[in-house]
Amino acid sequence: MQTTEQASDARTTYVLVDGENIDATLGSSILNGRPSPEQRPRWERVLDFAARAWDQPVKGLFFLNASSGTMPMAFVQALIAIGFQPIPLAGESYEKVVDIGIKRMLTALVDHPGDVLLASHDGDFVPEMEQLLESDDRRVGLLAFREFTSSALNQLTANGLQTFDLEHDVQAFNVQLPRLRIIPLAEFDPLRYL
Repeated sequence: MQTTEQASDARTTYVLVDGENIDATLGSSILNGRPSPEQRPRWERVLDFAARAWDQPVKGLFFLNASSGTMPMAFVQALIAIGFQPIPLAGESYEKVVDIGIKRMLTALVDHPGDVLLASHDGDFVPEMEQLLESDDRRVGLLAFREFTSSALNQLTANGLQTFDLEHDVQAFNVQLPRLRIIPLAEFDPLRYL
């Protein structure tokens, strides 16, 4: 994987991860419980996929809610080791600190060159994603579980939003998740159901 330090003159893909949203969707909507370590995404694969998808350096920004005054240090250190920049944010109990941080970052990227991949299912980011899509020379994508993506975000595909499934396109998992999704006939494997 190329980092921005290795090719500072090349265009960059900014990968913004809404960790709370991905974790909540995985736990409550797919697994119906807390994911075990082997059921969690392999975040290094997300960075590798981003670098391959658009063939350019990647800067990974992983947003965390640190409003409690603590951070999951083992996880933060692992993120740093694989190349992410953790962004631990704190705010009031009524604030969606991760969403606010990501919205601010997306807005800042409007006037900054580079492409953007957002890992989230949350429709709260639609206005900022629409702004990014208005640029003719910018690629904008979404990393998510397709069946749980906000319909408002899905509608942005008509404006050029590219979508990538975390399990099937990115291959971010070591195990097959128990998902019920529409299967394109070309991907149907009867042996999976025997």
